[in-house]
Amino acid sequence: MASIRKDIVVDVPVEDVWAAVRDVGAVHTRLARQMVVDTKLEGDSRLVTFANGEVVRERIVTVDDKARRLVYAVAGWRTTHHNASFQVVPEKDGRSRLIWITDLLPDTLAEMVGGLVEQGSAAIRQTLEEVHAGVKTRA
Repeated sequence: MASIRKDIVVDVPVEDVWAAVRDVGAVHTRLARQMVVDTKLEGDSRLVTFANGEVVRERIVTVDDKARRLVYAVAGWRTTHHNASFQVVPEKDGRSRLIWITDLLPDTLAEMVGGLVEQGSAAIRQTLEEVHAGVKTRA
């Protein structure tokens, strides 16, 4: 099983980062607005529409406020198994570290998914810092 880990350090307080991550229906406005254009909640899942038009169903497994940890599983996509988590931890000087771990099968998709995680990480950093600074979202 492939495992991808990405640490994203942002100049945003841990409470604000966690508030954005745990708002599972607002990925497109609060977490990764450069990569995600829409998020719709359906029961225990969310439908995430990416900028390239692809729609992915993510089942929300855990939202743990005490550990500041979100776990989700992707269903019905190219992978046979795809489980991911975000955990938010404080850094020095009021910054935060967002730890994104993705486990997936088949291993042959690791390079492609790793590239998506890199793109997503850049979008997450930019969105969190812009939202914290008060930059308006796109129309």
